[in-house]
Amino acid sequence: MDNIYLWMLIALAVLAIADLVVGVSNDAVNFLNSAIGSKAVSFKTIMIVASIGIAFGALSSSGMMEVARKGIFVPSQFYFDEIMIIFMAVMITDILLLDFFNSLGLPTSTTVSIVFELLGAAVCMSLIKIAANDGSILELGNYINSSKATEIILGILLSVVVAFSIGAIVQYVARYLLTFNFERKSIYAASIFGGLAVTAIAYFIIVKGLKGADILPQGFNEWAQTNLWQFIGVNVVFWTLLSGILIAAFKINIYKQIIVLGTFALAMAFAGNDLVNFIGVPMAAYQSYLDWTAADPAVAANAFSMESLSAKVPTQPLLLLLAGLVMVLTLWFSEKARRVVKTSVDLSSQSDVQERFKPNWLAQNLVRGVIGMNKLVITILPDRTQKSISRRFTPTTSSLILDADKPAFDMVRAAVNLVVASVLISIATGMKLPLSTTYVTFMVAMGSSLADRAWGSDSAVYRVSGVINVIAGWFMTALTAFTAAAIMAFLIYQFGAIALIALLVLALFLITRNYVNVRKDTKEIKEELTFKMAESSSIKGVIQESSENVAVVMKRGNKLLSDTMRNLSKQDLKGLRKARAYAEELSDEMDELKNHVFYYIKNLDGDTHGASRFYLLIQDSLQDIVQSLSYITKASYKHVKNGHKGLRFNQIRDLKEIESRLLEIFARVEKEFKNQTLENLPEIIEAKQEFYNFISDDIERQIARTKDPESSPKNTTLYFSLLLECKDIVEALTLLLEHYYVEYVNSREIDLL
Repeated sequence: MDNIYLWMLIALAVLAIADLVVGVSNDAVNFLNSAIGSKAVSFKTIMIVASIGIAFGALSSSGMMEVARKGIFVPSQFYFDEIMIIFMAVMITDILLLDFFNSLGLPTSTTVSIVFELLGAAVCMSLIKIAANDGSILELGNYINSSKATEIILGILLSVVVAFSIGAIVQYVARYLLTFNFERKSIYAASIFGGLAVTAIAYFIIVKGLKGADILPQGFNEWAQTNLWQFIGVNVVFWTLLSGILIAAFKINIYKQIIVLGTFALAMAFAGNDLVNFIGVPMAAYQSYLDWTAADPAVAANAFSMESLSAKVPTQPLLLLLAGLVMVLTLWFSEKARRVVKTSVDLSSQSDVQERFKPNWLAQNLVRGVIGMNKLVITILPDRTQKSISRRFTPTTSSLILDADKPAFDMVRAAVNLVVASVLISIATGMKLPLSTTYVTFMVAMGSSLADRAWGSDSAVYRVSGVINVIAGWFMTALTAFTAAAIMAFLIYQFGAIALIALLVLALFLITRNYVNVRKDTKEIKEELTFKMAESSSIKGVIQESSENVAVVMKRGNKLLSDTMRNLSKQDLKGLRKARAYAEELSDEMDELKNHVFYYIKNLDGDTHGASRFYLLIQDSLQDIVQSLSYITKASYKHVKNGHKGLRFNQIRDLKEIESRLLEIFARVEKEFKNQTLENLPEIIEAKQEFYNFISDDIERQIARTKDPESSPKNTTLYFSLLLECKDIVEALTLLLEHYYVEYVNSREIDLL
């Protein structure tokens, strides 16, 4: 039976690697979003710099490993077998929980996960021990390191407010001094900004972050700690002068250099602080196993006290380095990491983006409250001050066009995000507090975006809703982690090896399934055609630029209609649910395309009413087609979900015929617009009458079926709705083709003249 602990140790090692992969996918947002959002340097450069930072940070994280061993519970109160149960429950819960949040594309906190999982599993085992000894629940304080646990939890909670506030304040000051026209500011302003930023990184990362490692001489760290102000003063002068020389003599963009250095620093701070979240528990289990096997062989696992974990354990740099290597590889190859990064970048974007979150009542009331406070402040401030602030916070060079290649925010905000976040995380690391790097980096980014006026009246409620959703997800993580880890610990304790094997198999199955689904989704996303925004000021140019959008709607409409009809005929609720999600995604993209009409018209020069009117009309027709397709899918899903009577054979047969005819039209239109052979459009337009006739005949047939005593009102309602929506699709499509053909012929006549 003793071999089970060796197998548990092996399982923990495998789970540690999986947890590293899942955890880095989640936490990549912490050190990539600012550099990616600003597009100051290439993505490849960002990844290389971040990888080097992770490697250095991994070697400096040894001091944080004590949190997993004795930060949450009192080791001397548990025996070896109980400790191993706690550690197994924590790792299985952690990997499942993080993978679930990653699959949703939400950045959650690995620190919160591991802390509350340790707390939940330890509380469960403590209650089991208390119950076995007929003790009181008041004895729980003897088993849990309540003071340290409270300190860690309060630190995590306070980090939300502190990070948001400091991020907002620093960004406000930086923007007021540098303005959006920062690249044209004097060399002195850029030099001072560079000197202060690099000094902050140099002290808080190099000294604070690496003081627990053996990379820097111990004497240097002691001198810096003792002579704090001298160290900071020397650094400010040195880095300011160096920044001035680099700008004046070599024309180097100091803001880019700060972003590169800040990315390195934040990646290092992340690895130094968060590595404990991924391998701290397995390393503690390994140390426990070594202590148990080194003791008298006669001591059983359920009688060997783990008080040895309370002592300081020597660093194992090789394991730390291997863990850092796994983190680096994950950073390069994880598709999930890119999905999570997008959430944070979108919420802090300076430009208008497709909002990912729907408004909620709390966000709406918060925005209204802030608007009211802002009006009150405006009434107090002198007009001169208001104009000065407004002038400094107004972007001087920015295009309103929605451009995928445009940075989400500028380099000043990216530099502030990186410096402030790395400083806060490194302070916590120096205090051996596992501060949530996700909370800190995300809230710094939100605070700086708010101070930068990135949340306008058209986007504020959506952005605030997004922040609320993400934060709510974090706190839900804590509750879920605590409960799930406690349940896992109880199952392993109660059912032993059987429960352990079952849970490991379940974890492997879920992770493999999620991996396959992500690969599949990623492949579909890469293959999926997306809409293009028109920029041309001529009708001919708009025809060429928007033709591909028509082809995209036809291609995706073909897929949506086929999936819906197939799953409706089989009463397949799961398939209809996927089709509904696909329809919602298509509708959201069409909404974004329609919203682009405003920016398109606003940015055109001269008399472009013809092109603007044509672009507006074709967008409206495409919107009608997509709305009808979405309605067909949603109505079918609702019908099957509510358990209504399925379609009869003759109804399915007629629908298949309608589907076939409609898909044929879609295919012809897609081919014509993809090849831009628009002279053939009249042939497709003429085919509509035949389709109308078939629809009319089918309506008559359904009217006759309704007289049947066995006919269902819900069935009949759905069927009529499907027929009429298919008719509306052809009408909208015909109108679209007529618009294109008329303008196509007119543009050709103009060319001939």
